[in-house]
Amino acid sequence: MSRHPHHYRIAIALAISAGAWGIYWLPQRILEEGGLTGGWGTIAQMIIGVLILIPISIWRMFKGKSSGLELPLTGLLIGAGFICYALSFLLTDVVRALILFYMTPIWTTIFEILFLKKRPGLVRVVTLLLALGGLWIVFSKQTVLPLPENSGDWLALAGGAIFAGGMIRLEVAKYDGVFPLIFSFFFYGAIFNIFAGFFLADYLGPMPAADAFISMASFLFAISVFYFIPTGIVILWAPSKLGAGLCSILFLSEIIVGVISSSILTNEPFGWREIAGSSMIVVGGILAVVLAPKNEK
Repeated sequence: MSRHPHHYRIAIALAISAGAWGIYWLPQRILEEGGLTGGWGTIAQMIIGVLILIPISIWRMFKGKSSGLELPLTGLLIGAGFICYALSFLLTDVVRALILFYMTPIWTTIFEILFLKKRPGLVRVVTLLLALGGLWIVFSKQTVLPLPENSGDWLALAGGAIFAGGMIRLEVAKYDGVFPLIFSFFFYGAIFNIFAGFFLADYLGPMPAADAFISMASFLFAISVFYFIPTGIVILWAPSKLGAGLCSILFLSEIIVGVISSSILTNEPFGWREIAGSSMIVVGGILAVVLAPKNEK
């Protein structure tokens, strides 16, 4: 398939949307300070998303359109991948969670070779090495080789692989618009989140009091409507237009925003490693977009 006519616009929108998730830790911290501790803020976010979107899903169902409920595999892959990522922050260091989850460019390349029979060209290899090299430079002061060491590490690594599988499915499957994708993400992601919360109850702790949920309801609604849903739409729609491999590289913009925002808001160091690594990721992303073969999505 030929390159999408709005290739550059979609790539920029995806980089911005993914970058917005680089400050995901901030609303999580606000929710935690508001009493939604132990991951219950994540569960609440998913359920709020379902409640907001379910009227549209029902309306589409009556109109004979795809509601999103008929996409359990897609919803579970992209939803479970994200939930594993979010919960991994509770069980391991933030840095390790970021490193292990953002092995997604490697997973998508492997899955494209295995399932889509694509052979990565020189451009993909170069941009992949640039992006992952930049990632390693940023985080190598903590660990030379980021191997899983605890349950949170394994959760982050698994989350990246599962999400990459979801992106491959988004690239090849046909969907009735983007709404079914975003609703399946919230609906099946919420179901997975509830089961994961049950199995990780010892780590998540008891459910907060109802007052905590009520006091944070307006904030949960606001981040769902103005943050969670809009960025999610772009992130879930882009793989079918750009390809999963290119999208996985552009997703690394989240790392850049995360490193910069945490250094500004938490007084964490921002030195030569962060500057050099972030620059390599940016260059890798730009080259991946500009040099993407014309005969690819």
